[in-house]
Amino acid sequence: MVEETAVRILVATRGSPLALWQADRVADLLRSSDPGIEVGFVVVATTGDLDRTTPLEQMGGQGVFVKEIQAAVLDGRADLAVHSAKDLPALTPDGLLLAAIPERGDPRDALVGCRLADLPEGARVATGSIRRRAHLAHRRPDLRFEPLRGNIATRLARTADVDAVVVAQAALDRLGLVPDVVDPLDPGVLLPQVAQGALAVECRADDATTAALLSGIENSAVRLAVDAERGFLAELGSGCDLPVAAHARVLDDGSVGLTGAISSPEGDTLLLETRQGADPGTVGRALARHLLDERGGAALLGPA
Repeated sequence: MVEETAVRILVATRGSPLALWQADRVADLLRSSDPGIEVGFVVVATTGDLDRTTPLEQMGGQGVFVKEIQAAVLDGRADLAVHSAKDLPALTPDGLLLAAIPERGDPRDALVGCRLADLPEGARVATGSIRRRAHLAHRRPDLRFEPLRGNIATRLARTADVDAVVVAQAALDRLGLVPDVVDPLDPGVLLPQVAQGALAVECRADDATTAALLSGIENSAVRLAVDAERGFLAELGSGCDLPVAAHARVLDDGSVGLTGAISSPEGDTLLLETRQGADPGTVGRALARHLLDERGGAALLGPA
């Protein structure tokens, strides 16, 4: 009797504790969907990992944590790549397929070290995100912002010398971190980054075998929400380094409700709107066009 050969999948991932947790999570989901799968890991250092001092918007914004991982899949060193979905540019590169959005954690941002309501006048808040700076400055123009880079442990350590830092709540949850003071911020206060909290798995577009395996870990409701948010980003232009935010929910009737925002870097202008519709991509693009053409967003984004 000939024994069946197990399917071996190589997963490309960053080497940070959070990225490894995410890769392990996808591996567990794959093994649960098909016990015959064996999973190995290919750890890749990205541009964002190697340069921990330059502000992300000066490095090109989205993409600095994924390009080298995508290259590992394209050149055959790995079969699939696991990303934080928020790190993906709006457009998938030629040769790759966004094959699965398996799950989403808490999409909110969290203030660590001090609650927002308790921040004193002129408080120092550390964040590497121009979106977070802009939305918080719009609500609290008195706040002073300082740069923040590094893994989650490095970021949390900054609470020793500033009043608060801003991190993703999903990162805290996934690593089991419970700081003494954590204030998860409602999307009405700080609208999340596109696809924040979601996982994204890419494989080669011509790899039907891996794509079929990944279809077994897809979460259809999360995919609808993330597709709406990514449609919004795609219409704005993936090269945009201005504060852009979006958060979608699948409603009881199966339609998608999407809230999107464009703001000035300083936060003095913040354009925010909500749309609902059956097709997520259409909803995302329509909301982006409304903000660009009818609410003055094009002037905030500047020349294309």
